[in-house]
Amino acid sequence: MPNIRSAKKRLRQNKKRRLRNKSVKSYLKTITKNVKNAKEKNEATDLLKEAYKAYDMAVSKGVIHKNNAARHKSRLTRFINKKFSVSEKSQEPTLQPETSS
Repeated sequence: MPNIRSAKKRLRQNKKRRLRNKSVKSYLKTITKNVKNAKEKNEATDLLKEAYKAYDMAVSKGVIHKNNAARHKSRLTRFINKKFSVSEKSQEPTLQPETSS
């Protein structure tokens, strides 16, 4: 335990900040999981917007570094694009060209 008054204050501040940072990071993990588990493209894009907003807010509050947020947003977007481009292609009927004999 700190003996100096300023050190005691720093300890109190750090406890508050640690709790706030923990809740923000937990929310980021939850929203990321929700985006990855989205069943439809519309749902995924709505959740992706919310995730972008959450990551940007975390950066502005100093919870995570801006490059960390950029990397997560990029990977999440790439994941969603890959997931739904493959599923859309598989739903389209494929037409075979007619072969003349």
